[in-house]
Amino acid sequence: MLANWITLSRFPLLLLCVLILYLGPPPVQLAGVVLLFVGLMLDTVDGMVARRTGQTSLFGSVLDIAADRTYELVLWVCFADLGLIPAAIPLVVLARTTLTDALRSIGVAQGTAPLEQQRGPLARFLVGSSWMRTGYSVTKVTAFCGLALVQALSAAPPGALLGAALAPMLSGVQVIAWLAVFLCVCRGLPVILTGVRETVSAAYS
Repeated sequence: MLANWITLSRFPLLLLCVLILYLGPPPVQLAGVVLLFVGLMLDTVDGMVARRTGQTSLFGSVLDIAADRTYELVLWVCFADLGLIPAAIPLVVLARTTLTDALRSIGVAQGTAPLEQQRGPLARFLVGSSWMRTGYSVTKVTAFCGLALVQALSAAPPGALLGAALAPMLSGVQVIAWLAVFLCVCRGLPVILTGVRETVSAAYS
């Protein structure tokens, strides 16, 4: 399936982006921001291709989420390691991701796609609505690309104008990063609460 191949192509792109973040000279790091944006936007492309070709599947849904998780966790950890964001951000995202994916695996084992496991209207809105998914995606892409841009500019030869602009730029991107984390937690809470409720119910049934 073409959509799955698009999803799989995101993994080597991520590896290349990480290598550029740590090892690339300033001009290459600037190009790496564009490459990172492409890798993040392929998340939208693979879904569009799957729907338009009628190739949606449970495997494709799980693979898509796995790619998203890999991007999120790797990039948050890298940016924290580079000192651009506090360690609390990857820790919160890691805890949320571990819990939600573990609980979602129960539904996947029963043949239900991850985004189709929520029952209540509020839970469905927070987890699967286009508003929440788009809002989370936009803040996440902005945060990642903004942090990569700050890293690239900070590696450039120092200049008075650039030095004065970096600090407020980083502060603004950090605010967006925290907003992305907030949306991440909001989308994860319904999954966690539903999973815990069903686990407890099954234990006492």
